[in-house]
Amino acid sequence: MKRKDLIFAIALIVIFSPFFWSTATYEFYTNYNLEHGMIMAFIKFALLATLGEVIGLRIKTGQYFQKGFGIIPRAIVWGFIGLTIKMAFVIFATGMPNFLAYLGMNEATTIMQGNLSWNKALVAFCISAAMNIIYAPVMMTFHKITDTHIVDHGGTLSGFFRPIQFKEIFGKLDWKVQWNFVFKKTIPLFWIPAHTITFLLPPEFRVLFAALLGIMLGVFLAVAAQMGKKQSV
Repeated sequence: MKRKDLIFAIALIVIFSPFFWSTATYEFYTNYNLEHGMIMAFIKFALLATLGEVIGLRIKTGQYFQKGFGIIPRAIVWGFIGLTIKMAFVIFATGMPNFLAYLGMNEATTIMQGNLSWNKALVAFCISAAMNIIYAPVMMTFHKITDTHIVDHGGTLSGFFRPIQFKEIFGKLDWKVQWNFVFKKTIPLFWIPAHTITFLLPPEFRVLFAALLGIMLGVFLAVAAQMGKKQSV
């Protein structure tokens, strides 16, 4: 481990440790999260998913910070995406059990409030699969477009707030990597199993766990970017 990695790790421990040893801090987080779920969704994804991108940058370039990377614009995007993820959690966690009940699994609408069981795991898997097949590709593509927009404008806030050229950027995306790696591999092999665990957690912890998984997304984005470079050579 290099010195900068050690400093980075110590900084993270100092920032997040109060949530583990301070009862007052943990209770404040829990209460505020219950009362202001959407605000906390924005904050958690703005911080944790952006942290994942910083780690991804370290994997790609060997540096945690780079000119033109645009940490603040990326945090704004992730905060907005966090709002849509919270919305998706509510929609799919409510809608899929009702759909399963419509198909004949009558207990699906109440089973998620019960203790851990194989049936509960099955319902959680169905919720995760539906969300990741229907919602995740749209979210991932939107993120890739905004990521390209940020890079194209030098990572500046002024450039970030310029109109996004969706048509032009959409046509330039590396769809081989987007489909073969991001969609075909990470969704079935990581995101569906990971979010199955997410939906087995109490509702107040689901978005936090999803935001922590956003750190992994930063790593996946770094790998995808490296794959894209190799194919273009």
